[in-house]
Amino acid sequence: MTSRALILGCAGKTLSGQEAAFFRDMAPWGFILFKRNIGTPDEVRALTDALRATVGRADAPILIDQEGGRVQRMGPPHWPAYPAGRRFGGLNGSAAAIAHLGARLMAHDLASVGINVDCAPVLDVPVAGAHDVIGDRAYDTAPGRVAEIGRAVAEGLMQGGVLPVMKHIPGHGRAGCDSHKGLPVVEASLEALSAQDFVPFRALADLPMAMSAHVVLTALDPVHPATQSARVIRDVIRGAIGFDGLLMTDDLSMHALQGTFRARTEACFSAGIDVGLHCNGDADEMRGVAEGAPVLAGAALRRAEAALARLPAGPDAFDVHEARARFAAALSLAA
Repeated sequence: MTSRALILGCAGKTLSGQEAAFFRDMAPWGFILFKRNIGTPDEVRALTDALRATVGRADAPILIDQEGGRVQRMGPPHWPAYPAGRRFGGLNGSAAAIAHLGARLMAHDLASVGINVDCAPVLDVPVAGAHDVIGDRAYDTAPGRVAEIGRAVAEGLMQGGVLPVMKHIPGHGRAGCDSHKGLPVVEASLEALSAQDFVPFRALADLPMAMSAHVVLTALDPVHPATQSARVIRDVIRGAIGFDGLLMTDDLSMHALQGTFRARTEACFSAGIDVGLHCNGDADEMRGVAEGAPVLAGAALRRAEAALARLPAGPDAFDVHEARARFAAALSLAA
């Protein structure tokens, strides 16, 4: 079945008849869930099954932002609360091992309700004075440490049958405002960006998926955010960083982007994005996004298929109760 190069959200914990009909007609490649979509485990499983039924693909990707800390869509009372990324960066020599275990536990939570893609790890490297939209979501302020912990998180997710999405390529750590509310403009030199911001993404360029940054990097393109910049995508993301995986946008409804939803979507694809992401479930916005999105084909289709091929046939053997106890003990000892 031909898919449209889109990942879309829905409004609630169940699909309305209008949403189901729209998804059947538009055939998005995948879906994304937010806190508004999360009920009991049985309800989440029923929703992921219903979403996949609309497009007729049992392996259709269903995404979620499950980082831990303040970005965790599934939490108590049905799932554990996980620490923010910065907690792992403070664990010194044990950071990677504990972050890996936490990600493996998250993967168990997600896979058990039919979610097979997590928008993590966060590979942004924050700098002093930047907006806290990244803040404690970042693992560390040292690029090498961010890469080390990010690799551990990605591998923990994949071992549990969940694909990672590294974000926000080529780096959101210098942003002076929240891209949900406005367009950040970063005036750092290309040399500074290459020596710090790009480092974790280069180190993890073999990962299957990445999410773009709605950030203007004036050293490369003084007008367009990376998501809509052909130069940034061609010369940096595909070039200097060397990422050849599936490149998806950050949320197309964020106020960093301007214009109608069709126009902003068309600008992303013209720049070289593979798949557009729209999150809030607003029907009118989704129609505009769908009008601007192409059918998934060519290099984008190749990358999408290669990403899904990285999913293991099933998660590895795993004693979740023992692992939860070990994770809690490791965090307690490191406190």
